[in-house]
Amino acid sequence: MHVVLYNLIMSEMSISNARAEFPAAIAKAKKSPVHILRHGKPVAVLIDQSLYEKMVEAMEELDDIAIFDEAMKVKSKNIPWDSIKKELGLS
Repeated sequence: MHVVLYNLIMSEMSISNARAEFPAAIAKAKKSPVHILRHGKPVAVLIDQSLYEKMVEAMEELDDIAIFDEAMKVKSKNIPWDSIKKELGLS
């Protein structure tokens, strides 16, 4: 799965406005992430649940890739996946 997360247009909302207009903030977040500002500086981001899930999946995928890359650096005999499946009775 390919998820582009860096090309999102974000709107901004102060903490006080977000608190006062919470349903509107949620509605905005369904369309695009909302930066929540304190004294003009971003302190949080309100995002839609489906975007959050995609982001978590993407981060998990990156973690898996990093773990695989580290494992491949180890200088030991690699066992083919087909052999492992056969040994475990999965093929």
